[in-house]
Amino acid sequence: MKPRITLLTLGVADLERAVAFYRDGLGWPTQGIVGREFENGAVAFFELEGGLKLALWPRKSIAADTGLADSGPAPTHVTLAHNVGSRGEVDAALALARQAGATVVKPAADTFYGGYAAYFQDPDGHLWEVSFNPGFKDLG
Repeated sequence: MKPRITLLTLGVADLERAVAFYRDGLGWPTQGIVGREFENGAVAFFELEGGLKLALWPRKSIAADTGLADSGPAPTHVTLAHNVGSRGEVDAALALARQAGATVVKPAADTFYGGYAAYFQDPDGHLWEVSFNPGFKDLG
């Protein structure tokens, strides 16, 4: 198995609200919600840099598709990261997220690795880190 991820799906409580946050609030491009004609099929896709796609899919639909119970959000189980090129870009991205309706859970501050980072939660509680890490390109 090759080490790659092609699609990252976030389970959401309210698909319309989640699309508005990412599309209208953060300015991420999407064709909007597709698949409404199918039971549990409504989903929205966002093109990310590097060929990765982000999908927003209702948690109830994920539960129906997998056969698992909807356990609700668990913010500390996974974090998503948006790495940027400077401290100023961290501040700008955090301000945009806040304006879009995100909850800042950790304000931007210097990090132990010589960078600068903050955390916010989207309206469904998904935890995002916005980070400037001067050594990021050398990792992995």
